[in-house]
Amino acid sequence: MNILLTNDDGIQAVGLRALYRAFADAGHEVSVVAPVTEQSAVGHAVTISMPLRVKDFHEDGFEGRGVYGTPVDCVKLALSTLLSRQPDLVVSGINAGANVGVDILYSGTVSAATEGALMDLPALAVSMDDFNPRDLSGQAAYVERLIRRVAWDQLPSKCLLNLNFPACELSRAKDLVICPHTRASYQDWYETRRDPRGRPYYWLSGEIPPGLISPGRDRLLLTEGHVTLTPLRFDFNDPETRDQLRGMLEKPVHH
Repeated sequence: MNILLTNDDGIQAVGLRALYRAFADAGHEVSVVAPVTEQSAVGHAVTISMPLRVKDFHEDGFEGRGVYGTPVDCVKLALSTLLSRQPDLVVSGINAGANVGVDILYSGTVSAATEGALMDLPALAVSMDDFNPRDLSGQAAYVERLIRRVAWDQLPSKCLLNLNFPACELSRAKDLVICPHTRASYQDWYETRRDPRGRPYYWLSGEIPPGLISPGRDRLLLTEGHVTLTPLRFDFNDPETRDQLRGMLEKPVHH
């Protein structure tokens, strides 16, 4: 396969390098276009007020192009300008940290894959439920096997797959579960700290309250040790509320 590989942790991240080696060793043609610096939680941000610059990376059997921009910038620039032909698949990851539930809106990893899907290409986002992974070669090999098992041309248009690995050695992970994403939102708070000059700054923290996590959905399954796979389509239409609004607004206004 001809694969466009990107991420939001930066072109030198452990997860991206592991996927590059796994794909290249399996004989796939891999084009890397990824952010030069970490772009976690930038969502679907697009750079429109300044130019994008590109830096070539050639090191230790690795070749790719780093973009001084967001993950979505990377996919847009790659598909419209940098690549000589369209890839068969867009892969984003492996992200350091899970992307489940409402993360799919915040995540640069998922947003990069979403951009590929919006441009009618098969797309896969991959994440690991660990913020400090050291060796993701096993997970990368798993991804390579998975992409050969999926009949990408049979999936709906503008659909992407969101794959998450649990925070354990792959040999100890439970079976893959195809599941819906968690709908519960984070409970956020900011920790107030002081810099060396005594001035306050604020650091975001948060968690999904355990009591709000539904069984059978990605967050709980991932915590239980399963590999999770969730198909996503970004259709924000709400037909039920649309009909409800029509009923409200068709009533005459009484003064």
